[in-house]
Amino acid sequence: MAYSSVNPSNGERIKQFEPLNDQQLEDKLATAQRCYLTWKQKTYTERALIIGTAAELMASRVDEFARLATLEMGKRINEARGEVQFSADILGYYAKNAERFLAPKELNPQIGDAHMESSPIGVIFGVEPWNFPYYQLARVAGPHLMAGNVLVIKHAGCVPQCAIAFEQLLTDAGAPPGLYTNLLISHEQSNRVVADARIKGVALTGSVAAGRSIAALAGQNLKPSSMELGGSDAFIVLEDADLEHAVKWAVWGRMYNAGQTCCAAKRFIVVEQLADAFLSKFKAALAALKAGDPMDEKTTLGPLSTESALLQLLEQVDRAVAGGAQVIMGGKRIDRPGSFMAPTILTDVKPDNPAFRDEFFGPVAMFFRVKDEDAAIALANDSDFGLGGSVFTQDILRGRRVASRVETGMMFINNISWSDAELPFGGIKDSGYGRELGSMGIQAFVNKKLVRYAALEAPV
Repeated sequence: MAYSSVNPSNGERIKQFEPLNDQQLEDKLATAQRCYLTWKQKTYTERALIIGTAAELMASRVDEFARLATLEMGKRINEARGEVQFSADILGYYAKNAERFLAPKELNPQIGDAHMESSPIGVIFGVEPWNFPYYQLARVAGPHLMAGNVLVIKHAGCVPQCAIAFEQLLTDAGAPPGLYTNLLISHEQSNRVVADARIKGVALTGSVAAGRSIAALAGQNLKPSSMELGGSDAFIVLEDADLEHAVKWAVWGRMYNAGQTCCAAKRFIVVEQLADAFLSKFKAALAALKAGDPMDEKTTLGPLSTESALLQLLEQVDRAVAGGAQVIMGGKRIDRPGSFMAPTILTDVKPDNPAFRDEFFGPVAMFFRVKDEDAAIALANDSDFGLGGSVFTQDILRGRRVASRVETGMMFINNISWSDAELPFGGIKDSGYGRELGSMGIQAFVNKKLVRYAALEAPV
């Protein structure tokens, strides 16, 4: 597997990295295992000193980290700064709250007393994607290191410098060798890591195909896993919605990070009364976006992460059209250097079209008009995915009722504010299982041990 930095805004190759050989990988796994034997004994205060320092360092170096993300995967610089700050906030959140989240919980048996206590389980293997090169790392590093585990991480091949920078951040914060280890390894080596006896849990964020493969291997080795996979989130607009408000969120929800977000708005489901007006305003807003250098704060449309990502998206659009879909705007790459795609809207996507069940990981929106609320919910639920979704209505109670009926891991009413350190993140169906962030995010890889005392005689 190649690890190389290529600037997607101009195609320039910046730097290439060699994968670890098998002996180097073994040395890193052995170091991680040794670190765990001492790290698990540390108090929460001792752990928080390092993780909290990492949070402070990251917050103090926002521009440095952000420019690297923009350089490697094309994220617009303002979005990159926001990601870095959020990543720092996540680390700080768990440094502050981990002890409270994992405090022993008293139980009330009929006889005697009992409690549940939480303890770490060992070395955790993370496989993380490129679209949020720091946030994806922070949301496993914060909780699982504070829980007393240690991490070895295989990051995506197109963001090696971001991966190295995050590992260095932990080192700069005082992390002992092996606490957090970046692994530049092949897919075959990755499979061996999952099966390695020293690995006690597996966390993956990525594609459905990657999730099936890694989850199956973890299951064969009886290891707990969490899977945060793709999505094709519904964006439901009811007839009583604030149209201007909904359109602004529609543009942000589809175009944030150039549309390369698992929980982005991807299927726009609009009740008939507002469908024409919504579509007209949505098209105009997307058409106003201007492609440019993602380092320039005035740029409103950045590139896709790689040339291969752009080519895959173009192929998906072509398949959709061959299946009967209509392209009412975009559908092509932008004629300029770099991996830029024009904002695209597809209509007339029928259930027998491959696009109906696809995830478009980029600036491609599918638009559907429906008769009423019930039809909108039925269409939202007719998906193999179940990550997030949103509903727009001026009746908040109605919004809550709709949110409860949509089969997904997260629903948002009149917004698409996906992530907050305090709020659990995750999905169902082909979007995976498990939750990250919030109090739930630290529970995935801890041993929940029952301890009971009772003055009982043994049964005769």
